[in-house]
Amino acid sequence: MLSITDLVKVYPSGEQALGGVNLQIDQPQVVAVIGSSGAGKSTLIRCINRLVEPTSGRVTLNETDVTALSRRALRRARRRMGMIFQEYNLVERLTVMENVLSGRLGYVSFWQAYRRKYPPQDISRAFELLKRVGLDGYHNTRADALSGGQRQRVGIARALMQQPDLLLVDEPTASLDPKTARQIMRLLCELAHEQGTPAVVNIHDVNLAQGFADRIVGLAGGVIAFDGAADELTPAVLSDIYGEEDWSKTIQNPVADRSGGKDRGTLERESAAG
Repeated sequence: MLSITDLVKVYPSGEQALGGVNLQIDQPQVVAVIGSSGAGKSTLIRCINRLVEPTSGRVTLNETDVTALSRRALRRARRRMGMIFQEYNLVERLTVMENVLSGRLGYVSFWQAYRRKYPPQDISRAFELLKRVGLDGYHNTRADALSGGQRQRVGIARALMQQPDLLLVDEPTASLDPKTARQIMRLLCELAHEQGTPAVVNIHDVNLAQGFADRIVGLAGGVIAFDGAADELTPAVLSDIYGEEDWSKTIQNPVADRSGGKDRGTLERESAAG
C-alpha cells in the first residue's frame, strides 16, 4: 500500500526535518505518528503527498512512485490521498454539503464544479457520509456556523468523498476539547477500518494515540525512534522519543481506553455528538 524509503527533507535554511525515514504500511490500519514539536511529524505527512517536496528518497503508493510524478500526474494521484487538516481547511461561506462535495473536484469537469452540478451518486454518497459522521440534517448549514468538532467532521467526510487509498491526517484533535478530541479520534479510526483505508495520523496526544491507533511510530530528530503496537509503548520508549522524564503515568491500557468501559450504544451516541 504505502512504502516510504530513505525519505530526507532539508529546508533551504539548512534545517534537516527528516533524516532518512523508512516506513511500510501493507495493510489497512491506523498509524499514529508521535513526537515532540520539530521532530518531523508534519513534514512526513506532507512529503507523502508532496505538499512539501522531499529532498531525496521515495514514496510509493500502490506501486505508484509519488516522488517521481509530474505536476499533472501528481494532481491525479492526490485524488487518491485524502487529507484532513488541523485547521479544517473549509470554505467558510459555503454550506456543509458544498464543502463535502468539494472532495469530488478532481473527478468532475470544471463547469460541473463551477455550477456545483455534481452527479446524483456523489450527492447521495455525501448525504450518507454526513449521516455517518454525525451531521445528518446539517447539509445546508454554513461552515462558519459550526463548532470545531463539527468542522472536523466535515473535513473527514470531505476526505472520504475522494474514496482515497490513503488518509493523511495532520493534528486532527489539536484545537478540540478533550471529550471532542476523543470522539473525533474514535470516529477517524472507525471510518478507516470500515472503509479499509490505511491512515497516517500525526498527533501530539500520546494517550489518544495509544488508546485508538493500531500502530504507533515515534519520530525523534527526523528519524524513527519507535515503530510498534500501542501496547508496546513503554516509559523507556517515550524517553527515546521525547527525552528523559517520568512517563509512567502517561502509559495506559490501550484496549480498555478504546471503549472506556462503555457499551456500544454509548459509544455510538458519543460519536454522533460534538
